[in-house]
Amino acid sequence: MRKFLFILFQPYKWLIVFPLIVLLTILSVAVLTLVAFFSVRGSNRIGSFWAKSIQLLVFMRVKVIGRENIQKNQSYIVVANHQSPFDIIALYANLGIDFRWIMKKELRKVPVLGYGCEKLQHIYIDRASARSAYRSLQEAKAKLVDGTSVAIFPEGTRTYSNNLAPFKHGAFKMALDLGLPILPVTIKDTHKIMGRSVHSLFPGNVMIVVHKPMEVQIENREQRDEFIEQTREVIMSGMEVGN
Repeated sequence: MRKFLFILFQPYKWLIVFPLIVLLTILSVAVLTLVAFFSVRGSNRIGSFWAKSIQLLVFMRVKVIGRENIQKNQSYIVVANHQSPFDIIALYANLGIDFRWIMKKELRKVPVLGYGCEKLQHIYIDRASARSAYRSLQEAKAKLVDGTSVAIFPEGTRTYSNNLAPFKHGAFKMALDLGLPILPVTIKDTHKIMGRSVHSLFPGNVMIVVHKPMEVQIENREQRDEFIEQTREVIMSGMEVGN
């Protein structure tokens, strides 16, 4: 049955979904560029609208569990697993908080989207340069006010599954340096919406589990590694929700 439905979905995907995503992206960047001169938060609402529109177009149904764990006006380092390009859509459309992404600098070169993310004040980082990374940290610190958070995928790459890769320590160092709690978030089944290729795009159900915030108390490398593993286990536990 799924194979039959997948075949039926193809004309809609290529003739309607992808052209509309391109059009939505161009229009959203144009509007948010203007709005950003007056209100960055206002421009972020446009980004959220963009994500929700794409979610509707592809018939991605998202259930959020644990939103009560988010405290209003509290800034966080949001740490989530990374399965698919649609993780960004899922979080942007459904998390319900104002946040900035930590993004690798190469994404700035993506036509239209890279420029839009810069206008939304997302933070580009050069992983190969410690000096650049430090400047990015200072940039993030200046933006984390009145409940604005930073979102990071600590795996550093997509897994295309409900399994988790090892976590890098950058997000946790940032949380320690900025004195902010970690907000663990589990993203489940976005890889079933789209995997390694746009050809795999197909409607489906996604779950987001927001866990309780975790205060970062790290004094040495051993404690850091233990805390990272603990956070990873919390996020992994979210995969069992709804099973």
